[in-house]
Amino acid sequence: MFQQKRFDTYEPSTIWRDGTAAQPLPAGTVAQGDLARDAALADPPDVTPALLKLGRDRYDVFCSPCHGYDGDGHGMIVERGFPPPPSYHSGRLRAAPARHFVDVITNGYGVMYSYAARVPPRERWAVAAYIRALQLSHHATLADAPEARGRLP
Repeated sequence: MFQQKRFDTYEPSTIWRDGTAAQPLPAGTVAQGDLARDAALADPPDVTPALLKLGRDRYDVFCSPCHGYDGDGHGMIVERGFPPPPSYHSGRLRAAPARHFVDVITNGYGVMYSYAARVPPRERWAVAAYIRALQLSHHATLADAPEARGRLP
């Protein structure tokens, strides 16, 4: 019972024609859940207050340590000596589509690793919507929100 016959990972064998110990996957095999995940990533949801609230919550947890709470790229991790990420308020990222942020969360970019295992697809879209709201609020003027004119000191 303590020592059972088995093959180690990637150990050669004569079980299959290709000489591996693992059975090869049939052509066209799709992992369970991949189609649903891809469908959730394909179309962005409608932007609602609930989606922005979820995006802010996920952003504060996963993004703010590096990107900072206002998206300027000066989070706590940067203060500890890590390289700063780009500011969301740069012209390049303000012009980027929301899908860019979802793709970066999914696949990583530069020194940022993938957050696909930590942030579900719907929440990635929520974070992208919140990033867009940060960008809009950072560059807003009184002309963009005339109802705020009398409330600002």
